[in-house]
Amino acid sequence: MTEHNASPVPSGQEEITLRNPAELADALPYLLGFHPDDSIVLAALHGPQGRFGGRLRLGIPDAREDWPEVSHQLAESLVTAGERRGIRPDGIVLFLCQDPAEAESGRDVMERLRPLAQQLRTACGRLDVPVFEALCLSDGRFWSYCCPDPRCCPADGTPLGLPGTSVMAAAAAYAGIQVRGSLREMEARLAPLAAPLAEEQEDALDTAGAELVPRILGGVDCATVREETLRLAGELVERFRAAPPIADPLAADARDDRLLDPGKAADVIIGLQDRITRDRAAQWMEGADAEAALRLWRALARRCVGSYTEHAAVPLTLAGWVAWSTGDEPAARVALSRALRADPDYLFARLLHQACNEGLDPELLRRCLRQERADHALHTALHEETERGAPTPLLSVPAGPPGGSRRKARRGRPAPSGPGAGAARAADRPTGKARPPRRTGPRGSRGRR
Repeated sequence: MTEHNASPVPSGQEEITLRNPAELADALPYLLGFHPDDSIVLAALHGPQGRFGGRLRLGIPDAREDWPEVSHQLAESLVTAGERRGIRPDGIVLFLCQDPAEAESGRDVMERLRPLAQQLRTACGRLDVPVFEALCLSDGRFWSYCCPDPRCCPADGTPLGLPGTSVMAAAAAYAGIQVRGSLREMEARLAPLAAPLAEEQEDALDTAGAELVPRILGGVDCATVREETLRLAGELVERFRAAPPIADPLAADARDDRLLDPGKAADVIIGLQDRITRDRAAQWMEGADAEAALRLWRALARRCVGSYTEHAAVPLTLAGWVAWSTGDEPAARVALSRALRADPDYLFARLLHQACNEGLDPELLRRCLRQERADHALHTALHEETERGAPTPLLSVPAGPPGGSRRKARRGRPAPSGPGAGAARAADRPTGKARPPRRTGPRGSRGRR
């Protein structure tokens, strides 16, 4: 195949050249930051040397009838993202990654996915962007859909190299690029809790929803719920920050789960469905607060169990935002992908996911959130002065409409109102449905009303 210079490290650092399918297959985990499971991966190439650019990952659809539409959408998304940045891809490298099912071999997987590879190549070709290489990775081996030469790409596949032994692995280690394990392992850290903890947590969410949702949607008490939620979330951030670090991710997650009380976790989960509350919670994005806040959002996402799995979209999006803000793009993409799986229409997650995938600078959003924090502090100080009867300073302070406009909010995410709604307000749907309080009777009567 054609030589390509690949540089998954930031521009200006040493480049390495990937000369054949084996080196491309070895490079994939370093391009993404993890080993993809059950995934379609498209990576853009730019310039005469084929420098790596944007990349997209999507789970392989189970239904074959979905493959043509998915192929079209992925190809269009990758090319359009490059065009928006003024660097239209000159080519694409395609990876299909899937482990064999029971009684299936890696070669069987390769043959089963061959039509999908062809549809993806055709979709890219219609956009005048050629696929220079298409690889299938399965059962510790790889196959090329493009190379017909059995000397380098035999019919039984080629074994993948041992992890950490390639030139790419050495260059990634030197550049500080880490591979976090498999996608499946990263997603497991965000999955809902299992029984018996799940049942106790779902009961707590029922209770919190019945109490808080009417107060939020009623409008009169919404500001009070907002402050209660943020105060409780702040206490939990401090609790998480005080806990000593644990190197093992699974042990760390188990310890974080023990730091949460089901009732308090439920109150924060329900309260965060309010968009202004969520936007202010997103301000724990840097400095000493960021690491503790990230762990808290992950732990809260794990507690969105049973009929409340869709509520996980908010803490998962916050986890993705904090990860992106602190430079952990692989973790950000995984969290935002799961947020969209929980609620495909959650626009805040969609916009963050797109921005992260397109390599935008999170500092733009950080500035907005810092300004929101400063504006809120100023409004709070003025309010306190007024409550004490002190003369109001002659300042021109922008204020939201009194009490806000109560638009119909989607499933318990009330519409923004009052000061502090600005930065992320644009990242939400203009209309939607409300999340009503859940069951008040026997468990079998739970459902949406």
